[in-house]
Amino acid sequence: MIKMRISWLKAKDDEKSFKFQKNMGFDVYEIEDLEKTDNKINELVEKKYHTIILSNEIAGFSTDIIKKYSKSDTVNIIIANNKKEY
Repeated sequence: MIKMRISWLKAKDDEKSFKFQKNMGFDVYEIEDLEKTDNKINELVEKKYHTIILSNEIAGFSTDIIKKYSKSDTVNIIIANNKKEY
C-alpha cells in the first residue's frame, strides 16, 4: 500500500484558505515570511510529501520552484483557487 502525503501551504495571516483541512487536523503549514515559500516547499519535498497545495496568495512567491516540480513524477504542486464570496 502506498501512503500519499499531502500538505497545504498558506500565509500566516490568511484566515480563509484551508480552514476545513486545518480543523480536520491535516498538515496545513502557515508561512510568516512569504519570501521563504520556496524553502518550505523544499523542506516538504525532503519530508516526502507527494502533493503540496499552495494558496493562490503564496504561489506568486514560488514561481521558480513550481516550474522545477511541474514535470516531476514524484511531487505534485497544486495552486488552489480563491473562493469567491457572494
